Amino acid sequence: MENKMATMPIYKLMIKMGLPIIVSMMLQALYNIVDSAFVSNMEGGEFALNALTLAFPVQMLMVAIGIGTGVGVNVLLARSLGEGDRDKASRVAGNGVFLGIIITAAFTLFGFFGVEAYINTQTSDAIIRDMAVTYLRICCICSAGIVFFSIFEKLLQATGQSVHSTIAQISGAVINIILDPILIYGLFCFPKMGVSGAALATVIGQVASFLLALIFHLMYNKSVQNGLQYIRPDKTIIRLIYKIGLPAIISQALMSVMTYSINLILGAVDASLVTAYGLYYKIQQFVLFAAFGVRDTITPVVAFSYGLKDKKRVKDGIKFGVIYTSAIMLFGTLLLEIIAEPLCSAFGLSGETQALCVSAARIISIGFCFAGICLSLQGVFQALDKNISSLIISLLRQLVLILPVAWGLSQLILFLNKML
Repeated sequence: MENKMATMPIYKLMIKMGLPIIVSMMLQALYNIVDSAFVSNMEGGEFALNALTLAFPVQMLMVAIGIGTGVGVNVLLARSLGEGDRDKASRVAGNGVFLGIIITAAFTLFGFFGVEAYINTQTSDAIIRDMAVTYLRICCICSAGIVFFSIFEKLLQATGQSVHSTIAQISGAVINIILDPILIYGLFCFPKMGVSGAALATVIGQVASFLLALIFHLMYNKSVQNGLQYIRPDKTIIRLIYKIGLPAIISQALMSVMTYSINLILGAVDASLVTAYGLYYKIQQFVLFAAFGVRDTITPVVAFSYGLKDKKRVKDGIKFGVIYTSAIMLFGTLLLEIIAEPLCSAFGLSGETQALCVSAARIISIGFCFAGICLSLQGVFQALDKNISSLIISLLRQLVLILPVAWGLSQLILFLNKML
């Protein structure tokens, strides 16, 4: 049987594989936005939105570790299949499952014992603190859905089954969106649960996505064998997974560090800034996640071609990856410039907070095109084992060039406020 990863023209292969991944990623961002919309319109909605913003860095860290591990599994599995080594590919998939168990256990323990201390570092407001602790504790204790979906999603993408990973993602997102108003507001005889309902809707959707991805993996990934013998930890395989995946974990985790740091910087000025930034960050993810979808298409395509030792297909993967990512980000910039005001007005914010959110959307989105090129090249570096290059880009883009400037400007604002 002909393998489309080896024969289909790269520009066409990337569109065929990439569209489902992009739709999947954008839908994931969409239900984060929908979560915020429902929460912001409940009683005490602005407090609740602030609470979700404080919880968000840990949620991103869960995704970072899950996706980063999945990226390592994705690249190593795709490369092994390109080399014709099915046994190694099966051991890679099995060790990915083993790592998912370890990651889930770690976040579950954090959910029981670490959440309250973490939230206390960001706020002293009792209402916001209690909401944030409640929401994040549920998300951490029930982290199995998001962790295992991240891994099985990458297993499907590595073998060209991105349509099925998208179906799983969409199904979970739809379930989340349906359950949000029911559990938050107490519809159809359900109790009114507020932020607890938002958290439960989120984790139920994530578990549904994972279970569907698992079913699709067992049904359609015929090139990968399954069994307990493959789940047995293999130090060599795990080392190779994280040799590839660790830069992706760090890259994603830096988003968590950046958001947490910005929360602290903005919180020292005014709580409304934290709320506005948290909402804008989720809005911008709708565009950024589309670029992540292209990046996650570049990685298996280039990795497979690299394993196949086909230089032309490797070069085409790089070229079309950069072109497609840049086009998406340019469109995203134009879109946010146009719809920033009506979009932000849908969240029931106070006038000042809404104005801050609109300003953030219009100013920050100008840098999307540059971020898109960085993301596409990260996907290339991950596929070609250029892990240090990928890490340097992430450090510059999300930490080194942002936090000092943000802190400096916040101190300038505080100084001017004192002078006035």
